[in-house]
Amino acid sequence: MPSLRELEPEVWSELQFGTSRLGDERRTRRLVRYARQMAEKPDASTPRQTENWADCKAAYRLFQQEDVTFEAVTAVHYRHTLDSLSGTYLVISDTTEIDYGYQSPRKGLGRLTAKQRRGFFLHSALVVDAEDGQIMGVGAQELFTRSSQKRARVHRVACRKRPSEAEVWGRVIDRVQPINANAKLIHVCDRGADNFDVFAHLQVKNDSWVIRAAQLTRKVRQSGGTVAKLGQVLDAARVLGTYQVYVAANRKQKARWAVVEVRAASITLLRPREGSTAFVMDRDIREIESNVVEVREADPPKGSPPIRWVLYTRESVANFQAAVRVIEYYERRSGVEEYHKCLKTGLQVERRQYQSGDRLEPVIGVTCVQAARLLQLKEVARTAPDTPARRLVPREWLDVLRKILKRPRPTQTVREFIRAVASLGGFLGRKSDGEPGWQTIWHGVDTLLMAIRGYRAALKCG
Repeated sequence: MPSLRELEPEVWSELQFGTSRLGDERRTRRLVRYARQMAEKPDASTPRQTENWADCKAAYRLFQQEDVTFEAVTAVHYRHTLDSLSGTYLVISDTTEIDYGYQSPRKGLGRLTAKQRRGFFLHSALVVDAEDGQIMGVGAQELFTRSSQKRARVHRVACRKRPSEAEVWGRVIDRVQPINANAKLIHVCDRGADNFDVFAHLQVKNDSWVIRAAQLTRKVRQSGGTVAKLGQVLDAARVLGTYQVYVAANRKQKARWAVVEVRAASITLLRPREGSTAFVMDRDIREIESNVVEVREADPPKGSPPIRWVLYTRESVANFQAAVRVIEYYERRSGVEEYHKCLKTGLQVERRQYQSGDRLEPVIGVTCVQAARLLQLKEVARTAPDTPARRLVPREWLDVLRKILKRPRPTQTVREFIRAVASLGGFLGRKSDGEPGWQTIWHGVDTLLMAIRGYRAALKCG
């Protein structure tokens, strides 16, 4: 994960966009400038970010160019993320909607899950250190639209040759390819990835996986050679151990501590007779070996749905500790949800007013890289709270922050720095408040950066 110095807008924008290939060096310089301006005012509109008409017009002109695409502006960030990998990492993938409203008249948008809404689907692969949870960045993404026309029904044999929307999982998996051959990748996905095609892509790449099962009626081969439904295999599996899980309250149940049992088994996934993709058929992949871990509540309260997770994995499940490690990997999946929340709630990507899809796409690309930066700002305090602030934080930041808060002594640690910045964004720092959230930190950083600009201007005038 980069240091705070590397997250400073001027340094960060050069690192993440300075070598972008946009067909003209002047476009790259303009992109770097706009990325810095966006970093200084993350949630603002383009006119507010650029502050003057000349810069605003230059940004609009930049995003009109054919060579300035979503892929072109994000490519350097993906490469920067993957080139730094050396160890074991989780690649947490998921798809989200970017919604531009009811029956939006903008050209280039597609229908969303709610058929009257228009926008994009964004599939992201967030790379996280498996040991300490540090966010390395985004390894790959795909921005795509769904056709507004209904697909014609075809024979099931012909259907194999027709591309499926679900194939985005496999395409993004293939693109997450670190340079270091010793880097181990474990792909963590929800039930949307429970597809034989996804497992096939992972097997061909020789990557590992932790994928939640979508249903328990899939037929699998047991270690003894017999074929049975997945649910039946797990019912017969021995219990490796138990532990407690906190269940939050909702409309259907009260909060409680649940005792769950952990089971595990080794199975072989069988290629389905129908619906196989061209990727699977061309490589003649017929079966894939996998382990499976189940978390099942032993004695749920009356009227409350029991907790039950079933996870496919290539990781070892030889004992209770190994199985729990797989479960912990899956629990990190919320990281990509937080990333998408940051993109939409914090950076307001759905409020962009560009009038066509081809202009929105590169703006979304810059915003995607910005979202990774904001999450990394929060992670610095969590992963290394006692690190001296002067090692990671620019001296100017510390000096200005001290003057704003009128503190008698300088900030000592990274944790103190993050909490102090968050106080500028509304964080009260009471004992019951816990640690500040990314949104509060981001508001504080925005205020600090504005103060730094004023401080620099005052020095020049003096």
